[in-house]
Amino acid sequence: MKILLVYNTMAGHKRAGKILPEVEAAFNKKGIEFDLRKTDYPEHAVEIVREADFSLYDGIVAAGGDGTLFEVINGYYMNPSKDKIPLGVLPVGTGNAFARDLELDVSRWEEAVDIFALKKPRKVDVGRFTSHGQDYHFLNIMGLGFVADVTKTAHRLKIFGNVSYTLGVLYQIVLLKTYNITMETDGKTIERENVFIEISNTRWTANFLMAPNAEIDDGYLDVTLLGKVSRRRLLQCFPKIFTGEHILLDEVEQFRARSIKIETSVPKVITPDGELIGITPVEVKCLHQDVPVFWK
Repeated sequence: MKILLVYNTMAGHKRAGKILPEVEAAFNKKGIEFDLRKTDYPEHAVEIVREADFSLYDGIVAAGGDGTLFEVINGYYMNPSKDKIPLGVLPVGTGNAFARDLELDVSRWEEAVDIFALKKPRKVDVGRFTSHGQDYHFLNIMGLGFVADVTKTAHRLKIFGNVSYTLGVLYQIVLLKTYNITMETDGKTIERENVFIEISNTRWTANFLMAPNAEIDDGYLDVTLLGKVSRRRLLQCFPKIFTGEHILLDEVEQFRARSIKIETSVPKVITPDGELIGITPVEVKCLHQDVPVFWK
């Protein structure tokens, strides 16, 4: 078995780089041959995977956080190979939301290596969104509005890990604004005064249980809308997002869809998998079980 190991040594506040010798030892112990490619700059993982010869490998492993995985999946879809070799996730980054849906934890990254050695991939859904003629792919989530504003703030506070998103929420509540949306989901059109839209392929967004009923292989994306709400009400309800109870609130709507189109009254930045890429209007589709992933 041979793996293309795309490794972000800066992930997890450089912790990933410090444990690299342990990671290499774990691969060797399991008899997994690997090509180690370290990422040196933003979007380097995209280039590495886009230009890789998939015929040389039995799988590709993204070692880092959700940002590393986002780059790997986009490089994967840019690669000219017709073969869809399995993807693996080595959770050694700050945010590992997709890994949580695979029941992997950053404190037990060795379990991921054990899973790769089993060579038993399962196909999962992939989200694809189109913004101004450019296609992007995501395995975890895509959002806009308040959630994108929180992401901007969290990037500046990344030293605090997943807590940076909580701090980002509290900061952005002070600046809270609504905007109007027109959304078409599987042919049905709705119009709302809105605070945020989150489109989830997985249950977790950072350490928030955003879409507690989401499944990563059911052919649907879970859409969460937060309507007009006061700052006080949002602050009161915020703790519920850690347990998934927020979906029971009157101000929150949640439904599933295969195809989604969104227009906003003012251009809104898009945040896929914790990155800031694209701007509305945007079209989103679920690619049902389109990529094999190493999974126990």
